[in-house]
Amino acid sequence: MDTNSDAQTDFGTQGIYVTGDEYTRDTNYIESRITGDAADGYPVEAGRYRLVVARACPWAHRSTIVRRLLGLEDAISIGVCGPTHDVRSWTFDLDEGGVDPVLGIARLQDAYFKRTPNYPRGITVPAMVDVPSGAVVTNNFPQITLDFSTEWTEFHREGAPDLYPEALREEMAIVNKRVFTEVNNGVYRCGFAGSQESYDAAYERLFTALDWLDERLATQRFLMGDTITEADVRLFTTLVRFDAVYHGHFKCNRNKLSEMPVLWAYARDLFQTPGFGDTVNFEQIKEHYYVVHEDLNPTRIIPTGPDTSGWSTAHGRESLGGRPFGSGTAPTRPADD
Repeated sequence: MDTNSDAQTDFGTQGIYVTGDEYTRDTNYIESRITGDAADGYPVEAGRYRLVVARACPWAHRSTIVRRLLGLEDAISIGVCGPTHDVRSWTFDLDEGGVDPVLGIARLQDAYFKRTPNYPRGITVPAMVDVPSGAVVTNNFPQITLDFSTEWTEFHREGAPDLYPEALREEMAIVNKRVFTEVNNGVYRCGFAGSQESYDAAYERLFTALDWLDERLATQRFLMGDTITEADVRLFTTLVRFDAVYHGHFKCNRNKLSEMPVLWAYARDLFQTPGFGDTVNFEQIKEHYYVVHEDLNPTRIIPTGPDTSGWSTAHGRESLGGRPFGSGTAPTRPADD
């Protein structure tokens, strides 16, 4: 990892910074948007943009789920980086010759540099890349998925769910904020704590939030009620990594997800829903965290477990009612490899 000073460690490919004893996430994204009115100069246009992700990354995982749920595969192509990377850039290790076949680059940083020469911030995924110019349009991952729902409607599949219902947006913003701050970021706050005091505080915050979610989901099938929304996508990508990575690697070990009956059943319900489990790659998830975070795992040994067969067991959440896709239908197209 790059070291900028004794006080700050820069994990440039993930936007993670440890300042003093506590970690913060760099949220200064490239904020251009792809919209129907092309207000930022980037119009919604099928085939023009490439979504670059890594299967290992929870932030990128959100975009692969939403793209699949909405049926945007033909409109937005996908490039997949390997699970590991060097100190500066994600790389296309999984492609023949280590080069993305559409963008023609070996390192994602090349697309960032096309946008801003010597781009100084984290080379992060997901990134939406303008194929004609080869330049990154945006890496603002929370906005990317919202725009998939609201700006790309012309290209949604028949039966696509409404993941961002207008009537729920105000309440969803409150839920999403707590999930992002306390859970999505909370596991990292534990993992990269620089002192016992900061770790203890982070640990308490994380499990307080998980207990709140456990209580919320005890009487309703999904976070916002009877149907899957953007809020469930955002929570799922952390939950699915919890036992495989965060419990041990990040010391989030009050209990495993599989030992929290409500959250475990909820996570399995989503995992077994097309668009969720079929976008998960546990091997790449583990390889990323245990190999890249050498400061936390200097041996770079990747654990063999945990057993993931439990994700396919009955969850019983149907008893709460609800319609996962609302008035829509599940995607039937096979998931991208």
